[in-house]
Amino acid sequence: MADKMKIAVLDDWAGVARDYADWDSLGYVNVFTDPLAEGDLPDLLAPYEVICLMRERTPFPAKLIAALPNLRLLVTTGPRNASIDMDAAQAHGVTVCATESRKTSTAELTLTMVLHQMRGIGRETARLQGGGFQGAPGRDMTDLRIGLVGIGNIGKQVAALSRAFGIAQISAWSPNLTQQRADEAGVTFAPTVEELAATSDVLSIHMVMSHKVAGLVGASALASLPPSALVVNTSRAGLLDRDALFGWLAKDETAMAAIDVFEAEPLAAGDPWRAASKQFGDRLLLTPHLGYVTQATWRVFYTQTVDAVAAYQAGEPIRVL
Repeated sequence: MADKMKIAVLDDWAGVARDYADWDSLGYVNVFTDPLAEGDLPDLLAPYEVICLMRERTPFPAKLIAALPNLRLLVTTGPRNASIDMDAAQAHGVTVCATESRKTSTAELTLTMVLHQMRGIGRETARLQGGGFQGAPGRDMTDLRIGLVGIGNIGKQVAALSRAFGIAQISAWSPNLTQQRADEAGVTFAPTVEELAATSDVLSIHMVMSHKVAGLVGASALASLPPSALVVNTSRAGLLDRDALFGWLAKDETAMAAIDVFEAEPLAAGDPWRAASKQFGDRLLLTPHLGYVTQATWRVFYTQTVDAVAAYQAGEPIRVL
């Protein structure tokens, strides 16, 4: 069975999937390194029995699953993938398996972005490259107050790293956060997102996306931030109101943002984020969704994807969703 299976690996944008796992024993493997147009997916993927997904890149709605009669197995990186229609997969007899994930990489990037913006590293690097030298001084981490929108696994890791840097105050809010849970996490409880923002020099978002929390950080929360504040989003684009963020940056010339996640990825040439980057300059730091893009994470993702395909071929699927 293994030597006959046709396997597609989607969205390997960096072209490294083959470097992190041994795919050769599984069968015929085709790695797609470019994003595929939605309309092309049924024809391109029709021959494949196994499709390996990078989480939340190419969606697999019911219509697409129904259009792939040869599909037997989907393997997604990460322990969940909201862009797969699980009911449709079950209805069509498609097994869906997952991999484990790593959480520390996103927390590390979050603090890196805070350091970058608060110390003006981009601005000062450009100044040096342009022939100048020091400009206005940046801010110390020990002088900052950080507010966390969400105190789950990643939020708690950001809190721990913030303590290691000596950040002066760590507060948190989420729709379901209680005083008791905040106490257990060792953070100050904020009763509303506006009150969290009002007492934060850095507002950092760390929540799972759902329709209930879309636009959770909007104009009201942003207006509550003090001057020279920084908004960081390494979670999901939909949690932050993009237009409200642009309006806040335009209104307050001391405001800053650091964004790692976008509504449509990869960013198109005409995406509003690219125009905003030109408009706001170094006050708006954009990174290409690097939160989970590390060597160790990719090694987990791709080796466990291969393991999942091999286990399915052996008749003993693992990490079934």
